[in-house]
Amino acid sequence: MAEPPSDRRRLRPAPLLFEPTTAAADPEHFFDLESIEDPRELLSRATELTLAFRAAADRAVEFQAIAAAQLADPRRFDRLTSAVIAERAEWTEDYARKMIEFGRSLQRTEPMD
Repeated sequence: MAEPPSDRRRLRPAPLLFEPTTAAADPEHFFDLESIEDPRELLSRATELTLAFRAAADRAVEFQAIAAAQLADPRRFDRLTSAVIAERAEWTEDYARKMIEFGRSLQRTEPMD
């Protein structure tokens, strides 16, 4: 698993264009990139998608960390151990402990909008 993201400027994801059901079912179809003939436009749109997916993944990791911290909170009567959290999230126990700590630091420093 990747390490928790560092403190870097938050990127706002580029809008992901709607994929019609029939197009999404075609494994060769990916956000209509295959239909872009101009390599400059293709590079631009592919880069937008890459940045959008990275930003979304980083944001999802932050929410995973906050959830792990909440589940491990010693004040909860039903708190979970890092081993149980690791199993549920398909992490190693060491990574779960790091994510719990990362989530606690996020809870202390920034509101999640």
